[in-house]
Amino acid sequence: MSKEEVRFLPCFFLGIYLILITGHAISVATDREVLLQLKGSLEANNPIRRGAYARWNASDSSPCNWPGITCNDADRVTGINLAESNINGEIFPNFHLLTELTRLDLSSNTIGGSVPADLNKCSALEHLNLSSNVISGELNLAGLTNLVMLDLTNNRFNGSIRSNFPAICANLVSLNISSNIFSGDITGCFDRCPKLEYLDLSSNQFNGYIWQGQNLRELLVSENLLTGELSSSTFTSNCALEILDLSMNDFSGTFPGSIANCSKLTSLDLRDNAFNGEVPSGIGSLSELNSLRLGNNAFDRTIPEELLNCSKLVFLDFSNHDFGGDIPEIFGRFVTLDHLILYGNQYTGGIESSGILKLPDLTTLNLSKNRFFGNLPVEITTMPKIKILILADNEFSGSIPPEVGGMARLQLLDLSYNNLTGSIPLAIGNLTSLLWLTLAGNDLTGNIPPEIGNCSSLMWLNLANNRLSGRIPPEISAIGRDPNPTFEANRREIRHVTPISGDCLTMNRWLPASYPPFNFVYTLLTKWTCRTTWNRLLQGYAVFPICSNSLSRVLTRGISGYLQLSGNRFSGGIPPEIGRMRNFSMIQLDGNRLSGRLPQEIGQLPLVILNVSSNRLSGEIPHEIGGLRCLTILDLSQNNFSGKLPSSLNGLSELNKFNLSYNPWLSGTVPMTGQIATFDRDSFLGDPLISFSASSNGGASFGSPPPPPLARNSSAAGGGGRWKSVLLGVFIALTLAFVGTLTRTAVRCWRRRELLARAEEEGRRRGTRRRC
Repeated sequence: MSKEEVRFLPCFFLGIYLILITGHAISVATDREVLLQLKGSLEANNPIRRGAYARWNASDSSPCNWPGITCNDADRVTGINLAESNINGEIFPNFHLLTELTRLDLSSNTIGGSVPADLNKCSALEHLNLSSNVISGELNLAGLTNLVMLDLTNNRFNGSIRSNFPAICANLVSLNISSNIFSGDITGCFDRCPKLEYLDLSSNQFNGYIWQGQNLRELLVSENLLTGELSSSTFTSNCALEILDLSMNDFSGTFPGSIANCSKLTSLDLRDNAFNGEVPSGIGSLSELNSLRLGNNAFDRTIPEELLNCSKLVFLDFSNHDFGGDIPEIFGRFVTLDHLILYGNQYTGGIESSGILKLPDLTTLNLSKNRFFGNLPVEITTMPKIKILILADNEFSGSIPPEVGGMARLQLLDLSYNNLTGSIPLAIGNLTSLLWLTLAGNDLTGNIPPEIGNCSSLMWLNLANNRLSGRIPPEISAIGRDPNPTFEANRREIRHVTPISGDCLTMNRWLPASYPPFNFVYTLLTKWTCRTTWNRLLQGYAVFPICSNSLSRVLTRGISGYLQLSGNRFSGGIPPEIGRMRNFSMIQLDGNRLSGRLPQEIGQLPLVILNVSSNRLSGEIPHEIGGLRCLTILDLSQNNFSGKLPSSLNGLSELNKFNLSYNPWLSGTVPMTGQIATFDRDSFLGDPLISFSASSNGGASFGSPPPPPLARNSSAAGGGGRWKSVLLGVFIALTLAFVGTLTRTAVRCWRRRELLARAEEEGRRRGTRRRC
């Protein structure tokens, strides 16, 4: 290397250093500007309800302290967490500009559209969570080859997954694409996923063969279209499975005894298939097993004695097998059980002789949809820890034993659709932990005991379709006033398992489909959503937004109860105290003999449904009904209401079912505008004094039209374009600064080199040697 080159090296390294420093500054600034562009896009699409991103401050030089943002030591953005941030619209298209991004969580929003193609350029991404949104279209993430975790559950993706798997399998450890509309053959898709430990394909439309990888710990493929028999080689000697869920498919044949190789298995779910033959005795060697679900198959009646060796078994479901006869006595020897599910077996006896009522730790017993007859056995009231007792859809007769009042821990009692007679025992008022009481579809008589008001946790009361009579007691308004102690106790439970074993059809009896929020749940109903819904309800967590009060359409997250007294013989007036039931959003009193006025206090409730049809109510419709801003169903038909239609009804902008028919003394004019005008004349059949025109009598308007939709925030509109301009301006400024710095450095180095050359030449002329 020449001396001139050596002298030039410091200048060269200085230039490289400046390039690196300036490049890092540009990268950090670019990350910040991309996030500000993201903020602008989110605020434009979400002008009212916003998440933590609204607190991202444009005046901050670094985004690393912004909520939801994670950076590395070099202040580069590596993580974005916008879960539960009230985000609407489509996925932001420029995440790929964050070149160090390894984690992206957009879960639990209402993001729609399809996944943008540019997301495929996020090559550093390791964790991607898009779960619980409404994203649709086919999946195309084949470029994300560094993914370790991918969660797309509970969206609307469709089509095949073959273009993605095994393309992105090399590093994948956890994959959850459940609760979508994926379809097609999955055979071979995961053969080259050597690190995969958690695989959930549930609630799709896949077919083909399942794959049991060497390292797989959890395999969940329920609610698909998988068929065929499982061979003995399915479960190898090195089986690492801890959870196996094959439920709700069409597997057939005998279930292989090689399941005994999966010694770490804690949960085995085979429900709703076509397995037949003997229950494998090898299950008895699974010492860690705590949940076994065999319901709705074609297994033999006999339970192998070896299963009693499962010393940690707490949940056993052997339902829907149409066995008939008595309950086998072996069930009474599973002394570790918390939950026993035996519905739909056509049993006729054996409740006492089997010993199941003496299981010391049993908290849930479901014997519904059998053929039990005779009186309810008093022994059911002596079960020491029972919380959930379901004896519905049998042929029990006689009265409800008063000893039921001693079941202090009881939270759900379902005796519906039997042949029970007599009255509701007064002792029911002792059940302060009771959340559900369902006695519908029997032949009960007498009054509702006032003591029911002591049931402070009772949120869901269904006494419909009996022969109950008398007045509705004012004390009923006190039910459900304070369920929090029961909810809190359930949250503290360590071993909490849903009581209905995933039988979502049972929800129709407890959570009525006519109730719009529950109707929404039914439209998305899968085994997973059903189980989640029940767990949340039992622990007092909201499952859907509800009205916070009667005067506002603002929705909040909370628990909402119902009162169903339809189809009885109640008489007298509706007690005005009903206005105190602030935790209730559905009241159904139809098909009785109620008389008098509809109390105005009912307008104080956050109701979604009010049905008082087919009674003998009279007087004017209370003006306060128009204050029920979240009301979606209002049925006042087949009564004797009179007077003018209250103008306030036209303000019920959420109303989608409205019936005032067969109230012959009701008068007024239905307008041609507003919410009431959206209903046809079927809503007013048998109302001869009701007329239809653009305005009411005398030219006065019946009501104002609903308010116009909120205008989009003009300051947010076009925000994306402004941020692009800002980003371009910053980039140009940084680029010019960078070029200027390099130019000045090169000039200084060139001048220094010239000075050194001249000095050296002058030294040679003088015969001396100069050193630099």
